[in-house]
Amino acid sequence: MTQARDHRSIALIVASALFMQNLDSAVLATALPSMARDLNEDPARLGAAITSYLVALTVFIPFSSWIADRFGAKRVFMLAILTFVFASVLCGRSQGLGELIAFRILQGLGGAMMVPVGRLLLLREIPKKDMLSAMAWLTMPALLGPVTGPPVGGFLTDLFSWRAVFWINVPIGLIGFLLVAWKIPHVAPTKPGPPDLVGLGLTGAALALVMFGLETVGRHVVPGGLSWAGLALGLVTGGFAIRHCRRVARPALDLSLFSIATFRDPAVAGSIFRSGAGAVPFLIPVMLQIGFGMSASQSGLVSFATALGAFAMKPLVRPLLKRTGFRGALMANGVVAALGIAALSLIGPSWPSIAIFVLLAAGGLARSLQFTALNTLAFAEVPTERMSAATALYGTLQQLTPALGVVLATTTLEVSSAMAGRVDLLPVDFSRGFLVAAAVVLLSVPLHARLAADAGEEVSGHRR
Repeated sequence: MTQARDHRSIALIVASALFMQNLDSAVLATALPSMARDLNEDPARLGAAITSYLVALTVFIPFSSWIADRFGAKRVFMLAILTFVFASVLCGRSQGLGELIAFRILQGLGGAMMVPVGRLLLLREIPKKDMLSAMAWLTMPALLGPVTGPPVGGFLTDLFSWRAVFWINVPIGLIGFLLVAWKIPHVAPTKPGPPDLVGLGLTGAALALVMFGLETVGRHVVPGGLSWAGLALGLVTGGFAIRHCRRVARPALDLSLFSIATFRDPAVAGSIFRSGAGAVPFLIPVMLQIGFGMSASQSGLVSFATALGAFAMKPLVRPLLKRTGFRGALMANGVVAALGIAALSLIGPSWPSIAIFVLLAAGGLARSLQFTALNTLAFAEVPTERMSAATALYGTLQQLTPALGVVLATTTLEVSSAMAGRVDLLPVDFSRGFLVAAAVVLLSVPLHARLAADAGEEVSGHRR
């Protein structure tokens, strides 16, 4: 009983960091149109404020497992919280898009050390049979960030300015820091050996170059040839990174984890799903404010329905997975999630807010089940001694794919408006964005068929 309470308390404290990160992302999406007006930038270009943070997360996460082993997970976790808070203050003082992106990258460095290391604190010692319950305790409080983020972001933006959405991280982060110092036991450092600096350099360069190319291509931010050169060089560098990581004893990213079927499926099929689903949190507030003319606070009150639906699903995840198993749930619910995103293309300015609210909440239910199932299955059969490497690799993929989702959304919006020969965004552009996102989500469904019927049964409790 004491052990169960320990797992719960650690999960809840780690969730405070997830809450801060998720709140930050949710309030920022709601404040983007106001930021665009204040900084005199196009709203689609402000997507760089989101993707720069996510790319920084992706680039630095592979280093997090080595740092946690070398200096102690608790110590690294506390330092990461302080870095995130300090960078948030700087973001709130930004005077232009360049400054904002630079400070968001610093914020991403803090997040890269904060979230995967916090998850590692929980997963290293938890028995497999308690994993699904512990992951629910971990994710349910963290979902309060997306639930409260849109309305909080809207009201802060309307009452003060968009800068206040970053300052809200200061009290939350300091409270989380004190709880970690007080409640989480010390984790002794180990001797992990020298870091794979070559692998880290190649991986980071590849991710940064690919995301630079995707974020700038066709937007006239830099010469067009430079964008395509970045993409090509990033892909080539990525090839060298993969080759290197397969050959060294302690690689920056342990690609041998893909030999574990229950890790490979969430990593591959889950990445495709998250890329499509990651477009939705960006599209919704921008559509409601720019396409439908709502204020930031009105948009927040409507769009937080998505996270509210996700929060409501969490108590249902365990009985559903016990009944269907991971494979059945991921395949059937993947189709439902894709249909839910496609249904958003039907929304128009004449729709009553309550109808939009209900549709968003229903979609949040389906996507929440999929996310929880994927994130739990990924670690269901990973040996304890490889958990550090697994959290680093999976965390890298988990953070890269929402960035791809934002790029997918902004690219679709710009292509749609350019094809019509205009610059401003209309509701039809957002409809096309939701349809493209739904198609990407649907692509992930057939891949789950490769899972065994009893995949992850020790965690789900499902028996054929």
